[in-house]
Amino acid sequence: MARGRSRRGGEYGEFWPAYVDVLSTLLLVVTLLMSIFMIAQYFSAEEVSGKDSALKRLTRQISELTSMLSLEKGKAQSSQDELAALQATLGTLKAENEKLTGAGLGADERAKAAEGKIAGLSADLQSQKNISDEALSKVDLLNQQLIALRRQIAGLSDALDAAEKKGVESDKTIKDLGARLNAALAQQVQELKRYRSDFFGRLRELLKDRKDIRVVGDRFVFESEVLFPSGSATLTPEGMAAMDQIAEAILELQKEIPSDIDWALQINGHTDARPISNPQYPSNWELSTARASSVVKYLVSRGVPADRLVAAGYGEFQPVDTGNTEEAYQRNRRIELKLTNR
Repeated sequence: MARGRSRRGGEYGEFWPAYVDVLSTLLLVVTLLMSIFMIAQYFSAEEVSGKDSALKRLTRQISELTSMLSLEKGKAQSSQDELAALQATLGTLKAENEKLTGAGLGADERAKAAEGKIAGLSADLQSQKNISDEALSKVDLLNQQLIALRRQIAGLSDALDAAEKKGVESDKTIKDLGARLNAALAQQVQELKRYRSDFFGRLRELLKDRKDIRVVGDRFVFESEVLFPSGSATLTPEGMAAMDQIAEAILELQKEIPSDIDWALQINGHTDARPISNPQYPSNWELSTARASSVVKYLVSRGVPADRLVAAGYGEFQPVDTGNTEEAYQRNRRIELKLTNR
């Protein structure tokens, strides 16, 4: 009977360190997994912020498993201490049983009670082992999910790098195209300046005897009295004759301007500062716009392409003379022709 008890006590002494090693190894695995998770979290970028919730969920689950394993380890340590105490008690009872035959029955009962308690502790340890195995399985599953998430993050990072590279190449292409476009526009502007100079030279030659027509900067300026009666937008016969010469010069110039130069002749109407108000022209805006439109319509009737003409009215708001004299008013009432790019 004593030998049987001694053999069972040895089995429990060999059985317990194995569980301690398993729990220690499991704790190291969880610690390693936590380190891997922190490294994976470092590589997550702002563009993959949609994965943050999954990473947080994995972190929370791993933390819960770590806490559970720590708790189980504490319980196992307590069980180990209690088992050691019971084994010591059992040894004492065995010694007493050998010495005291009269009191052997009581010691034997105490030994059996201790053995029963040891059996209960063994069952608890087995339950804890089962829980630890389940926790380890969950950790393995979380590790697989973490690896899959890292692969997704790596794929998104590669896609982001490719997009950034493509963006740099696109920016370079846009800059090159912009430089070429600016160079082409600059060339067209220079060519248009030359044609504008030729156009103005022809108009000067055609209208050289007219003192009431002048060139101001890049504009050919007609005083309104040359083309229209006072307060009217109907061309006078003298105005029509002047516009015939303008149309002739435009048609000749059109033959020489290359087709890739998108030019237009802008006709601007201006009035003086004195207000006008009648049913036909409620303000100077309407009068100046109507006069510019009359010039455009007449040039179209003489064969000038309508898509090369622009009409605009400025009223009294762009005077060339700010004085309040009759001479200043006469200078401000005008029609301007400007050859420009569209």
